[in-house]
Amino acid sequence: SYIRVEADESTYDLHILLRFGLERRMLNNEIAVTDIPAAWNEQFEKFFGMTPPDDTNGCLQDIHWSMGGLGYFSTYTLGNFNAAQLYHKAMQDDTVASAAASADYLPLLDWMRKNIHAKGSILFPQDLMKSATGETTNPQYHLEHLQRRFL
Repeated sequence: SYIRVEADESTYDLHILLRFGLERRMLNNEIAVTDIPAAWNEQFEKFFGMTPPDDTNGCLQDIHWSMGGLGYFSTYTLGNFNAAQLYHKAMQDDTVASAAASADYLPLLDWMRKNIHAKGSILFPQDLMKSATGETTNPQYHLEHLQRRFL
């Protein structure tokens, strides 16, 4: 999809990577704002093999930059990384895993309340991840999740 919020799970993070790369170039004064549409289309073609038909479906589709929200997009991918890692850890609990297998997510919610919600305002994010999973954010869990779903 041309549109990030309509992207499937397998390509969503590429949408984020595209924006992150352009943000870095903007913040480092390596690209002028007027050059963003062309740079967007060039990178989009490299990532997705197609070019957006117009800027509305390209560099102007999100509100973040117009609101001064530079640097925000990467938090979406960081959230994907953390979610996969937390889910992996939670599924090591037999009660959580067996309940989830029958679409009962209450034990997972209880696991989240105990390991995340109760500590969320107390610990810094990487300390919270280490407390809950035994390690700081590790993108490998997200990659493994995508491989299981799509390969």
